[in-house]
Amino acid sequence: MVGSLGKLRATLLFSVAFAPALFCQKQDQVVGANAWLQVTAVAPPKPGSAPQLTPAQWHEDLRFLSSQLARRHANAFHFISQEAFGREVQELDSRLDQLNPDQIFVGMDRIENSVGDGHTYIRLPSDSPVYPVRFGHFSDQYRLLAAADSLHSPEVAGGRLLSIDDVPVARVHELLLTLTPADEMQPLREVRAAALLSNGLVLHGLGITAERDKARYLLLAADGKRVSLEVAATSGVLRSEAGWIQAAAGAALYLQHGEDGFWCTYLEDKRTGYCSFRSYKDLKTTSRAFKDLMTQQHPENLVIDLRLNDGGDYTLGLKYIVNPIRRAREINHKGHLFVLIGPRTFSAAMANASHFRAKTKAILVGQPIGEKPNSYQEARDMVLPNSRWVARYSVKFYRFSSSGENLIRPDKEITDTWDDYRMGRDPVLAWVLLQVSEGQRQANPEADTLIPFYVQRKSGRK
Repeated sequence: MVGSLGKLRATLLFSVAFAPALFCQKQDQVVGANAWLQVTAVAPPKPGSAPQLTPAQWHEDLRFLSSQLARRHANAFHFISQEAFGREVQELDSRLDQLNPDQIFVGMDRIENSVGDGHTYIRLPSDSPVYPVRFGHFSDQYRLLAAADSLHSPEVAGGRLLSIDDVPVARVHELLLTLTPADEMQPLREVRAAALLSNGLVLHGLGITAERDKARYLLLAADGKRVSLEVAATSGVLRSEAGWIQAAAGAALYLQHGEDGFWCTYLEDKRTGYCSFRSYKDLKTTSRAFKDLMTQQHPENLVIDLRLNDGGDYTLGLKYIVNPIRRAREINHKGHLFVLIGPRTFSAAMANASHFRAKTKAILVGQPIGEKPNSYQEARDMVLPNSRWVARYSVKFYRFSSSGENLIRPDKEITDTWDDYRMGRDPVLAWVLLQVSEGQRQANPEADTLIPFYVQRKSGRK
């Protein structure tokens, strides 16, 4: 089922400011020449041009990157050996004079990601070319989740990606993974790779597209037609999808209010408070929504959703969210407090998820977190002298888990499917509310409680 032209406002699920996607796809058989459909999109402002440097300047940038990364990172060789790191640098240096700037960027970013931790990478330039499309990963497939309405072709929403500029999706996936943190969990690497599917600099630098500002996506639509989608790039991260064609029939609760970093609502029939915790920005102010929820609605149950939170300052999360909940005797009970996690729960959000487990009675629900809890974190920036590209590196080792495996698993693991997303369903929150309903029924066995399996509520914030 394909969503209508949306008035849904949403943000990208994971910022492509990371060198941030997906599994190999099987190729479908060609369904016939008459099944092809070509759609062309014309995008607004043109992206900035790549740096034009002399060979000597490029070599200087590479020397700076390799030497300073080894010196400034807390332990640059915790995953890759110093010898292997040196070979990667030497191999890129030997080809540098024959490469275009996008290829050089990809080569340097690949070196950074070989260090292994999720905080070490090169930031994508703010004016890099970006295509007005967004893909998601479900099982072994990439799906087109949203696209600019200028495409005038609603049938492409939800289409399965087959190739980009004739490069099969399996090869695209293989190349994108080289620009993801080599020593993090596979789900995080997949999320980051998927986010790069819309970046022209990366696709061009990897040799997937012939140009940095034009791409041709081949999709398999729901009706079996193969759709060739030719898209022109615009500049910078596309932060709003207002008016875009959406694949989902409606937005599940956790995907609503994408412009807000922290917001809460009260699910009255379940006597449950729900708080979406996406960002640490202005948390001192935004967390008042949680205080208002508790003082005005007095919920019997509480859900904190960290699934789309990619980090910040975990001490703020402790101060304004975790510790107040720990002290809230009316809510900090087993079976009444739930924290939702997933592959995108990153950095400070990962840390706060571990704090919820250690300091409260929270039940963690969702999918395993993509970042290792015991790893190098706390990123710093350095600017390459000529290209002015910003390289990141970690300066401190953190230990947020004392269990045997270096992984934060949920207490209840639930994986959402493509059909869930397409139909606007959230099986993770649905499971939580089922537990809440069971608890209510046990507390009051005579009550006639209706238990919806999927949550499709669009509730106003209170």
